[in-house]
Amino acid sequence: MVGVLVDACGWIALIEADLNIDNAMIGILGEFELKVIESVKKEIERLPLKKRKLSLQLLEKKGEIIPDIENMSHTDDMLIKISTENSWPVLTVDKELKERLAKSGGSYIEVNSRRILRLID
Repeated sequence: MVGVLVDACGWIALIEADLNIDNAMIGILGEFELKVIESVKKEIERLPLKKRKLSLQLLEKKGEIIPDIENMSHTDDMLIKISTENSWPVLTVDKELKERLAKSGGSYIEVNSRRILRLID
């Protein structure tokens, strides 16, 4: 089973694309488990109520919340470290994060304009 780290903007893009999360992820990865670090959960909790309510309910149902890395304060730094250490792709649409992941040997999943997921390894 593959872990998939969730970035807040990637999660919102996935929700807004109205994709069936299970089918879309299984189509590119096979069996998977969503992993959410505490700081990403906090970012989603700060979203406007309309986006936040459905997003958090679904994420808490489908994902495992994992603690932030001690002595690290930047969410993207934590995502990159966890991604590369565990070979887990990050679900994101953040251009800078995708570039940093690529440079560090990590991978990511993006929601593209055709409302499909694409794994960049």
